[in-house]
Amino acid sequence: MTLGETAVVLGGSAAGLCAAGALAPYFGRVLVLERDELPADAEHRRGVPQSKHPHFLLNSGRRAIGELFPGFEDDLVAGGGLHLMPSMDAAYLDGEGWSARKRSAMTMIYGSRILIERVLRDKVRELATVTVREGVGVTGLTTRDGAVTGVELAGAEHLDADFVVDALGRGSPVGAWLVAAGWPALEAQTLDAKVTYTSRWYELPAQRPPTWWWQHLVIMPTRHKGEHPAEHEYLVNFFPIEGNRVIACMGSWGHAMPRTEDTFVESARRVRAPLFAAAMDRCTPTSEVHLTRSTGNVWRRYDRWATPPGRLAFVGDSICAFNPFYAQGISSAALSALLLREQLERAERLDTAFSRRFLAAQRKLLGVPWRLAMARDQAYACAVGTEKPAEWRRRVLAAVSDPAFSFIVGAAREDAVIDEHFAKVFNLDESLGDMLGNPGVLARLVRHGVRAALGRRRVPFGFDPTAEPPAKDYSTAAAP
Repeated sequence: MTLGETAVVLGGSAAGLCAAGALAPYFGRVLVLERDELPADAEHRRGVPQSKHPHFLLNSGRRAIGELFPGFEDDLVAGGGLHLMPSMDAAYLDGEGWSARKRSAMTMIYGSRILIERVLRDKVRELATVTVREGVGVTGLTTRDGAVTGVELAGAEHLDADFVVDALGRGSPVGAWLVAAGWPALEAQTLDAKVTYTSRWYELPAQRPPTWWWQHLVIMPTRHKGEHPAEHEYLVNFFPIEGNRVIACMGSWGHAMPRTEDTFVESARRVRAPLFAAAMDRCTPTSEVHLTRSTGNVWRRYDRWATPPGRLAFVGDSICAFNPFYAQGISSAALSALLLREQLERAERLDTAFSRRFLAAQRKLLGVPWRLAMARDQAYACAVGTEKPAEWRRRVLAAVSDPAFSFIVGAAREDAVIDEHFAKVFNLDESLGDMLGNPGVLARLVRHGVRAALGRRRVPFGFDPTAEPPAKDYSTAAAP
């Protein structure tokens, strides 16, 4: 079923490419407009500074992309992506020490952002009706009778459009263009927890040391309230990507982060597990240090307009941008694109009623990752924005959020049912509220609390953070 002759996607990053896949079956042609010149291979480009940092592709996101582009996952692995089970392949330090290895319900594909986008571009090029125009600047929209009718480009070029998707990211000017065209002021929910993170790329040694059973190294911030170096409050990743490489990344809430190669190495040596700096010493640096501070959560509430513009949709950071620490961006964008395809399948016309239905469904979808981001970032005193809670509530969140998270992680190590639900929450397949509202899960959490209080844990934890993480597989010690 064709809903129009021409659809236009503003932006050729991951969100825009997913949107193009969603639109392709329903329009005679789909034009993707991208400001950058796109590389043929997996390379960095100016418009995606985030590509220098680790990117987790959550299971919900990789399934959504797979539905839009069949074969995506196989192509990602063929391109060098690593299909791993984090509970077996990651050394994870939380609380007082290293966690034990064991099998779990969750697997992930590890790879760089530039690999993900290269595979997506290859899949889009296979679609006969999609054309990507590069080096194109978008300067405005045209509207008539409450609907978007076209796109204005630099150089006084105009494109008529039957449908437009905004995938221009955090800095999208589309909201301002709509307000200038007569729509009401745009509400935005915001919370910036002052997250800054810094990364450097390394090549792994040709022969990994015998103690490196792990592929991924994760060091969570300390919960100790006493005196310690600021680096003990860093969230640290030694993140594996394609091509026998890793991205060493340190991030924090509210701390100044190293910007130079020397200070990066110095800070790494003060991280609370010496393995991080020792691993870096075994590797060869292949990049400079990359620092990012644009990390605030922003939800532009187009769904609150009584009469949203017709023939227009938003995907990715252009409508809802998250603190990148939580790895929700690409997956949320892919899920929005898949939702758009589902709504187009049922549509008879692309009017304001269609926009209202899509925005209502998207509000429900985005609410799941948004509430997860708020549950953590609202606990920080440095946070600012419309969603900053009252001080008493912030103190409560600060006191309970980290211990509660660690308690659930510990329960998941012991109980297969909790593990399955927690994997769904982490991957945006289930809301945290639905998990905690499940009577069966609650009963198992209570049972875990009682067993832990009596010292009857099956799976040990808290191994010495100054030592090598234990290689032993404790899978058979966990409850079925």
